[in-house]
Amino acid sequence: MSDTISNRTNDVLSQRLSVLSAGPQRDVLVRGLRGIEKESLRVTHDGRLALTPHPAALGSALVHASLTTDYSEALLEIITSAARDASATLEELDELHRYVYAVLARDGEILWNASMPGLLPDTDDGIPIADYGNSNIGRLKHVYRVGLALRYGRTMQCIAGIHYNYSLDEEVWRMLHADQQSTATLTDYQSERYFALIRNFRRTSWLLMYLFGASPALDARFLRGRAHTLEIFDADTFYRPYATSLRMSDLGYSNTTGQSALHADYDTLPGYLDALAQAVSRPYPPYEAIGTHRDGEWVQLNTNVLQIENEFYSTIRPKRVTHPGERPLHALAARGVQYVEVRCMDIDPFEPTGIALGTARFLDAYLLACALDDSPPLPAQAYAQANENFGRVTMEGRRPGLELTRDGRSIPMREWADELFEKIDRTAAVLDALRGGDDHARAVAGQRAKLADASLTPSARVLQTMRERQQGFLQFGLAQSERHAEYFLSRPLDPAATQRFEALARQSLDEQTQLERDEIGSFDAFVAAYRAYTLNRFSV
Repeated sequence: MSDTISNRTNDVLSQRLSVLSAGPQRDVLVRGLRGIEKESLRVTHDGRLALTPHPAALGSALVHASLTTDYSEALLEIITSAARDASATLEELDELHRYVYAVLARDGEILWNASMPGLLPDTDDGIPIADYGNSNIGRLKHVYRVGLALRYGRTMQCIAGIHYNYSLDEEVWRMLHADQQSTATLTDYQSERYFALIRNFRRTSWLLMYLFGASPALDARFLRGRAHTLEIFDADTFYRPYATSLRMSDLGYSNTTGQSALHADYDTLPGYLDALAQAVSRPYPPYEAIGTHRDGEWVQLNTNVLQIENEFYSTIRPKRVTHPGERPLHALAARGVQYVEVRCMDIDPFEPTGIALGTARFLDAYLLACALDDSPPLPAQAYAQANENFGRVTMEGRRPGLELTRDGRSIPMREWADELFEKIDRTAAVLDALRGGDDHARAVAGQRAKLADASLTPSARVLQTMRERQQGFLQFGLAQSERHAEYFLSRPLDPAATQRFEALARQSLDEQTQLERDEIGSFDAFVAAYRAYTLNRFSV
């Protein structure tokens, strides 16, 4: 029976690849877009969290398109534009890093190039929450983060990662829509196919944790006395010997208090929208106990399961660029899914920008396979099974003989991974045939080698390097971060590029000043309008 299903699935993938890679539109598969958002903590040269404000030379965190902050004032987020080829994305990411490092060097700071944080302040309250100025939207963004602190603690919000945004050219969906003679509207069909991608991703993204997870250890002080099942590496470091990504384990984002029972519906866009809409409107008693105000000041936007839809911690999200005045859910409801945001990638501490070009090329081939492959529904039992497999690999992924669960039956992780690689090999070959060269095939082959030799995985390399250097996690993270800082500082931007970034920074600061000067209406009224989904053009 399983062979029959496998053959049918392979036929579906091959047939769709054939439709899309033949004829006058044969380049359609290489016309999609990808972009990267990379989070990094600013730290001092002794690895401590920087307590300084977001540098003015980087511009306004509120309005700058490429350089902003995430949760903390110290958690810098570097955002590329969308590009057709991963090499262009990585080149832009490199250029942004070169400017950022030059600015940080003036204050004796560098970026912490690991997902788990370095040395945080002694108390949770010592972590500075991001500040976005005095405009109503700036205050809204800040209050939202105050709410996150009360709900989940500030420490967890200092975990960093890489988000990979991926879309296929819309002509892909028009061609498949015609080939399948679908009766759905083109917009609905496109959303259906992106949700098919998401379901396949949810079932198989444990593979990304094995291949790219790079956080098998953490500073003991990060836990702040929380119960755990980690082992002692040294006096200041906890780890799991076979872990791949503690960041994505239940010590990080995967098991948050109010969200643990939230089941997002990935079978249809309406189902997904309904689940998230309920979560942002349903009160949650522990958050009701906190309230929205303390001492007359706002401390969270509301007392619901989610303050806003983006509070939902998921390994992948359906996305749509919003228009002025739109909430993300409204944009999806109005115009459907435009791209997906992959949110589970750890920062690679061995790469200066945190991600290698080969990793991006593998992701392109993997996500294409997810998009075109057969994709059954993901009911509650399958949803829970996918979560269990993902969690098992984050904590035990390199354990020899590890088994996962597929369709209610145990299967060796290696066997399942081999099946997935057969599909990814096929999409990589098509991408290379269309582009010329063998970049994707080589990228996939490099990852396949990790199946045969777990010591090649980033998580294994982190632990092996720590042992060889006799370093704890903090010493390892700081050494890697200093090395990458030297790399970028040794390659300064040319004067014209520096002037361009400086002009963008000044422009963003001027825009924030103008926004604050032109502000109309009270913050209370603004929050009320936000709850009524009448936002201005900024997101939170």
